[in-house]
Amino acid sequence: MQQEILNFFQKMEGIYNSKLPFVIYRKPNEKQVFVVVQNTDDLFELSTDKENGFVFAPFSKNQPKIIFPIEECEQFSINIQDFEELNISTKNATTIQISNLEETKLQHIALVQKTIDYIQNNEAEKIVISRMEMLKHTNFEVLNSYKKMLKNYENAMVYLWFHPNIGCWMGASPERLLNCNRHKFKTMALAGTQAFKGEIDVLWNEKEIKEQKFVTDYILETIQSTISNITCTNPYTVKAGNLLHLCTDIYGELTVENSLKNLIDSLHPTPAICGVPKLPATNFIAENEGYNRAFYAGYLGEQNINNETNLYVNLRCMQINQDHISLYIGGGITAASIAEKEWDETVFKAEVMKKIL
Repeated sequence: MQQEILNFFQKMEGIYNSKLPFVIYRKPNEKQVFVVVQNTDDLFELSTDKENGFVFAPFSKNQPKIIFPIEECEQFSINIQDFEELNISTKNATTIQISNLEETKLQHIALVQKTIDYIQNNEAEKIVISRMEMLKHTNFEVLNSYKKMLKNYENAMVYLWFHPNIGCWMGASPERLLNCNRHKFKTMALAGTQAFKGEIDVLWNEKEIKEQKFVTDYILETIQSTISNITCTNPYTVKAGNLLHLCTDIYGELTVENSLKNLIDSLHPTPAICGVPKLPATNFIAENEGYNRAFYAGYLGEQNINNETNLYVNLRCMQINQDHISLYIGGGITAASIAEKEWDETVFKAEVMKKIL
């Protein structure tokens, strides 16, 4: 098996060096690692929900969504029963902080406080505020870092995506946007964060419980017009790497007269990466966050592959450039938030991501 894994990643090395568009990904709690490689470097924009392929969509609905159409691609995969068998180099990349962290801290705390004041004036219930952190790198081996993600984030959508006209992105998302298998529908309401300290059976404070309930209630309200026979679980704790989150699973059936596109448009951006209500939260982010999220907090995954659509929110992600890496980190702000603690949460999330470099 180890030789098969070695051959697989040697083939991936060749694809990466060829500069052809590709994605390598593994869905949560699965053993199969899939590869989709486009035959040309053409850039295909998604236009309908009837297309078959791997979708990569930005946070903003005004920017084009990219698709690797299945008919334009080669596909192959490998089943890895034990991710401990991956031949992972213990040598880490050398990184230097480009961003002035102290200046970034002051700016972020000020923005979070502005957000809290906005929410306390009853303008919104929750807004997700994010920031970008830039690291200069040397000796960075992309595929080795991807292997680390496969090993350390077994219950996440772990991917490495590249297009020469767009760039290279890598991430390990714990959040499903939706799963549609024929007419069966599934999504999740994910919110709240605390460090994993060896136990999943933990207590959650009122702020985190309330934040997660905002997300659940808003999703249930949003999908009522497109989904029938809706059921959901009670909130439970899930582990994503070294972090814990509160999660509610939501199930239903997609009615025949409603399209997949309408459903995606109603769900994206989710309250977990935007806020509640969606419109004031989106406007506040656009006017105050101060940078372009690009594909961070967008979504990605399979559309109409084997009669199934599996899309995930693009969280815990980074953009990989020739000489630097951009990390994207955010957190949900409510009336009960404390600005300094929200900064600390983003620092912890960033440190978790840096461990795979």
